[in-house]
Amino acid sequence: MAEFVYRPVVGAALTMFKALDLKIDTQGAHNIPRTGGAVLVSNHISYLDFIFAGLTALPQKRLVRFMAKDAVFRHRVSGPLMRGMKHIPVDRDQGETAYKHALESLRSGEIIGVFPEATISQSFTLKPFKSGAVRMAQEAGVPLVPVALWGTQRLWTKGRPKNFKRNHIPITIRVGEPIEAPTDQYAGAISRRLRERVQELLESAQRAYPVRPKDASDTWWVPAHLGGTAPTPAEVRETR
Repeated sequence: MAEFVYRPVVGAALTMFKALDLKIDTQGAHNIPRTGGAVLVSNHISYLDFIFAGLTALPQKRLVRFMAKDAVFRHRVSGPLMRGMKHIPVDRDQGETAYKHALESLRSGEIIGVFPEATISQSFTLKPFKSGAVRMAQEAGVPLVPVALWGTQRLWTKGRPKNFKRNHIPITIRVGEPIEAPTDQYAGAISRRLRERVQELLESAQRAYPVRPKDASDTWWVPAHLGGTAPTPAEVRETR
C-alpha cells in the first residue's frame, strides 16, 4: 500500500531531528516483529512520543498506526497529517469505534501504537495502565511490544513551552522483547506484567541517559524520586 503522507512526514521529522542535533539512542529495535500485527505499548511523557516510538519500527521497515485523541485529528495542521498517516482517532465517549478499527488493523497485519496511561504523565513516572492494549492483543492474537522513552519531555511536554532550539538534547529509547497475550489469561494480569516490563525499560533508559541537570533550575524534567523537581504523582492528582 502506497504511503503518500507517512513516509514524507517521517523524512521531515528525521531532517528536523538532525537539524536540532538530537542524540537518539535506540536499543532493542530488532524486537519489533518484521511481519504481522502487534501492539506497541509506550510510556507517555511528551506530545512528540508517537514520533519517537514510531521510529523504533523503521529498521524493520514497518510503520506504526497510533491511537490518539480525536482532538488531534480536528486540528487544522495535525489533522490532515494524522489522517494521511492512517492513525486512529479515539473519541473517549465512543471508544468502541476506535477499538474495532484498531482490531481490524491488527488482524490485517498492522502495528498499532498505544499509550496505555491515556494521558501524558506530568510526574514523568508510569501511571496505571488501562487494559485496552492487552484486550486488543488477545482478540487479534498478536504480541505486545513494550517501549520506554526518556528525554522527550525536554522537547515538549504538558505545561511547559516547546524547546526546539539546537541544544543537542539526548533521547533514549528502549524496546523490549514481545510479550504474548493468550486468551486464557486474565487481561489485568497481563497488563500488570506489561507495565512492569515498561518500568524496567524506563529505568534502563534513565540509567543510560547521558545528561544530568546542570543546576537547580534544570531539574524540572527529573522525577521527584530521582532527586528532581517534577511533581510527584500525588501532587499531580491534587492539582486536578
